[in-house]
Amino acid sequence: MNVPHLLDHIVIAGPDLQELVDWFHELTGITAAPGGAHPTGTANALVALTVGGRPRPHYLELIGPDPEREGEELPKTFNIHRLKKPTVITYAAHPEGIDQVAERARARGVDLGAVQDLSRRTPDGTELQWQLTQPPLPRNYGLPFLIDWGTTPQPGLTELPAIELLSFERIEVKPEPLQKATAALGLGDGLATVREGRGSRFVLRLRTEDGREIEL
Repeated sequence: MNVPHLLDHIVIAGPDLQELVDWFHELTGITAAPGGAHPTGTANALVALTVGGRPRPHYLELIGPDPEREGEELPKTFNIHRLKKPTVITYAAHPEGIDQVAERARARGVDLGAVQDLSRRTPDGTELQWQLTQPPLPRNYGLPFLIDWGTTPQPGLTELPAIELLSFERIEVKPEPLQKATAALGLGDGLATVREGRGSRFVLRLRTEDGREIEL
C-alpha cells in the first residue's frame, strides 16, 4: 500500500461539477457531499478517504465551475477551463509549518508560492477558512500544494461519505526532475511516490464498499 502519510486531499477537476459528481457515483456508487463555493468561481463536492478501514485526514475534492458564478467563463483554477473530462490533477499535503516548508523548498530551488488565505462557503452558509501555498505559473501540478486548516476541521475527519484509499502515486516518463523537486520539500515519504512509467499522470486506486478496486 502506497499512501503518503502527509496527504491532505486529492483534487479531481472537471468542466462541470454535477457531471463530475455523477461520473464518480457511476464508478463507485458514492455520491460526493456538497462542499461549497469558492470566491474563485469554483465549487466542490467531497468524499472522505479511509485507510485500512479507518478514518484518516485525507479526502477527495471534486471541483468544477460554480453553477451560480457570475458570467459564463470557466475558471482557470486547476486548468478547469481546458479540461474536457474528469482529471486527477494534483494534491495537497498538510505538514507542520507550511511557511517553513515553503522557505526550505525555495532555498533548494523549488518555488511553491506564497502562503495565502482562502475560504469557501458551505451550503448552510458557514464560511470555512484556511491557508495554502499558491504556486506560480506555469504550475507544476506534479508537486503538491501545502495547506494548513488552522482551527477549521479537516474535511476528511468530518461526516462525509467515504471510500477506501489503496494507493496514490505519480507516474513520469522521466521521473528524475520531479523526484528532485519533491525531495526539495524535505518531507520524505509524506508525499506521493514518483516513479517511471508511461505518460505524466497520477494513479489513484480506490476500493468500493462491495470490494471492487478502481484505478483513476
